[in-house]
Amino acid sequence: MDELASKREMSEEDIKLRYITPAIDCKWDRNTQMRMEYFFTDGRVIVRGNVVARGRRKKADYVLYYKRNMPLAVVEAKDNNHSVGAGMQQGINYAEILDIPFVYSSNGDAFLEHDMKNGTEREIALEDFPTPEELWTRYAGEKHFTPEQEKIITEPYHFQFGDKIPRYYQRVAIDRAVEAVAYGKNRILLVMATGTGKTYTAFQIIHRLWKSGIKRKILFLADRNILIDQTMQQDFKPFEKIMTKITGKKLDSSFELYLSLYQQLAGDENKEPFRKFQPDFFDLIIVDECHRGSAKDDSLWRKILEYFNGATQIGMTATPKETKEISNVSYFGDPIYTYSLKQGIDDGFLAPYKVVRVGIDKDLEGWRPPVGKIDVYGNEIEDREYNVKDYDKNLIIDDRTKTVAKRISDFLRGTNRFDKTIVFCVDIDHAERMRQALVNENSDLVAQNSRYVMRITGDNDEGKAQLDYFIAEDSKYPVIVTTSKLMTTGVDCKTCKLIALDNNINSMTEFKQIIGRGTRLKPEYGKEYFTIMDFRNACRLFADPDFDGDPISVIDESNEDKTGIMEKSSDGEEEVHESRVIYRVKDVEVTIVNERVQYYDENGNLITESVTDYSKKNILGEYATLDDFLKAWNGGNRKQAIIDELKECGVLLDALREAADCLDMDDFDLICHIAFDKKPLTKSERAERVRKRDYLNRYEGLAREVLSALLDKYANDGITDMDDTKILVIDPLRTIAGAKKILAAFGGKQGYLKAIKELQNQIYVA
Repeated sequence: MDELASKREMSEEDIKLRYITPAIDCKWDRNTQMRMEYFFTDGRVIVRGNVVARGRRKKADYVLYYKRNMPLAVVEAKDNNHSVGAGMQQGINYAEILDIPFVYSSNGDAFLEHDMKNGTEREIALEDFPTPEELWTRYAGEKHFTPEQEKIITEPYHFQFGDKIPRYYQRVAIDRAVEAVAYGKNRILLVMATGTGKTYTAFQIIHRLWKSGIKRKILFLADRNILIDQTMQQDFKPFEKIMTKITGKKLDSSFELYLSLYQQLAGDENKEPFRKFQPDFFDLIIVDECHRGSAKDDSLWRKILEYFNGATQIGMTATPKETKEISNVSYFGDPIYTYSLKQGIDDGFLAPYKVVRVGIDKDLEGWRPPVGKIDVYGNEIEDREYNVKDYDKNLIIDDRTKTVAKRISDFLRGTNRFDKTIVFCVDIDHAERMRQALVNENSDLVAQNSRYVMRITGDNDEGKAQLDYFIAEDSKYPVIVTTSKLMTTGVDCKTCKLIALDNNINSMTEFKQIIGRGTRLKPEYGKEYFTIMDFRNACRLFADPDFDGDPISVIDESNEDKTGIMEKSSDGEEEVHESRVIYRVKDVEVTIVNERVQYYDENGNLITESVTDYSKKNILGEYATLDDFLKAWNGGNRKQAIIDELKECGVLLDALREAADCLDMDDFDLICHIAFDKKPLTKSERAERVRKRDYLNRYEGLAREVLSALLDKYANDGITDMDDTKILVIDPLRTIAGAKKILAAFGGKQGYLKAIKELQNQIYVA
């Protein structure tokens, strides 16, 4: 056989091993400059019913690095039955995601090169694959780096043995920020969804700029004590010898990294502690959660930023804020990098959500008091129709509070009563009433530990003292907390599995921040998705294009109240002291009239179809007819490959099996029954039909014993991939004979695979 014919018969892995890897390996250091089979996402978490699965992870065949934090090239391989450029489009897609300047595709004959900056392509011989120095010289030339800029840009990120390393999007954000500073840009905005590691990203930016010597005095600003303390104890810990938290009135200028609450540093109009520093004291200021009014002309943060006007200032936020009065974008400029909630969920780094929308009769229909109706305080209730916008603000209906508390408690009884839960309320008073109602609904667990239900609001020191315990992964209590504004931002509760919304949310910024409380993934804790229980139709905002889009100018009056006075506690809890009468009634009955469950689909939309309807639609999207499905199932593809493809469309067969009450059907019958309305057979019925056809008598001795055992296993447990030779080393086959002996009984591996293929055809014969 000639070399060309031989090459055509090689698998992609063989082509990589024999041709592509050696061509790269002779010029790039395998240990420090090459990553092969580089998985850069975790695979989307897919939820249907109570079943969870992972989608396919994105994987580049090769990523090549000039230095540890400087990837230069993506290489995609194909077998020799494909053209040289067959992997190019996939490679370009990966390069765009990973922010990499050069892409190569190869089938083992040559390389096709794509220059991302210039948009040009050329074919080069295997032996002419460029060296790291050649690619870096080209890249640096295209970017016009000066020697000083190159020194800053090539400074590696902080790493010690055992440390985590930046995820791909964190590395991109870090690189872009460092490069922007190297180019002399002094106002920089990074947008990263809640739960994607903004503080860790900030640490790496600071470390690279500090280590390169360009920034020596650095200020990190946040608006919550807990954010500062968490940062110092966790992500910023390597800086502990040069780092200080600004407290009190004395300012020590001997440190290099300063962390501060903006309230602490700004003071008031008469005392402004930040002025004790010279205006040119700080080289770099990073503003965490900069959506919280930092760019408002008369805000406390703006005073600090304008005083240190000569410093490089980097704003970091999950929710860029754009209103008539406040604009992050107009202050910091357009984001140099955005990593959205949708992208985080698609990549499998953030938890998807399931939404339970609860319809309450008085919310849907409104309530009008009878003429002369007196409330519990003796006030005559104004005669008008009240609706969901009024409840717990202008009118308190006690039975509504109890109904909400009961539904939340019933949900936890059906899942896990110790799942961490946050209930967002209209204001502090509402949060207290909700706490009481939840205590009464869960009196058995409250009797065991009074911290089972807690109110955590800005005015309550006892509740705020429990915030760290609520966040701690190893702390059982508190379990359910009620709040108003205090926990909308910055609180890193990785284990929160239920968010209940009983507040009126009109601000997209606030909505994103609240949803962000649940987006942290914690699989080892059993948290792979979270549930949003919505009592006030707040989840309508998911359908707003701005939920995952770029910031646009909107009018946001969510923190203003024309009839009251806004105050803020020391920890940011906002509260309105009303000048009007608030009515309260105890004798108005409230009932839940409907519920619907919605799931996050592969396109980032909430869908309300049943698991069965959704699955049928998506199966038919892949296989338009029964014949199409049968050809695929009985063709050359492994059965598991078909199931994996359906999973990527959100079809989880275990969830479908449970929803359709078809527990004894195998995957084939389940798909045929649900999508094509075919009468199903059970696994045991299919196995018995094979035996009645006398198929097994075609074989003798060990071969027949093996096939009989596989048929029994199929009838009892189901087998998706009989043709996977891994089955030879697990029960029941490993108890019959060793893998080599079994293969020998069929005349070798090919004879075994042929027999297995025939057995599968017998099982699924029409």
